[in-house]
Amino acid sequence: MLTTLNTSYTDTCAADLAWTLGREPLPALATLDLQLAGAQVQLRLLGASHQVLLEEEEGFCSETVACIPGSSAPLPLGLAKRVGGWEYEFAARVEVLTPGQFAGRAQELLALVADHPHGLAGVFPGSPHAFTALLAQRQDGYVHWRTWHAYPQDGQLVATRTRVGAPTPAD
Repeated sequence: MLTTLNTSYTDTCAADLAWTLGREPLPALATLDLQLAGAQVQLRLLGASHQVLLEEEEGFCSETVACIPGSSAPLPLGLAKRVGGWEYEFAARVEVLTPGQFAGRAQELLALVADHPHGLAGVFPGSPHAFTALLAQRQDGYVHWRTWHAYPQDGQLVATRTRVGAPTPAD
């Protein structure tokens, strides 16, 4: 699903992004509710980037990657931790692209997410390449999501990957 977000950027560059777990749902500009093999997932576009809410029998997980005033948790490059009975893994990277590369990558990602039944993308006013996009799936007992946060004015594209699920017992 592709939508135009009727708001201005709140997170104006990649360095403004912070990561947190366990936040209450923040006001969203657009949402997509998904059922992924027993997991309820809500993808949320915020004026300040994204939030994903996951609820299963095993519990609840909330991931927020956004410009959060007063937050002291910068965007980690990677981490793994236990969240209740789940394994939680997160990774982020910042790509720096030329204007031509950025335009091509933005078009590719927006087409991928807009046409995907488990995708949500929002374009910010002022540039067709200023967007936040999320894509979720369930695979091998884990819920996975990927996100992209585009900052065309700096040529920066922040990509994140998350995997959440209960570990399977060893054979």
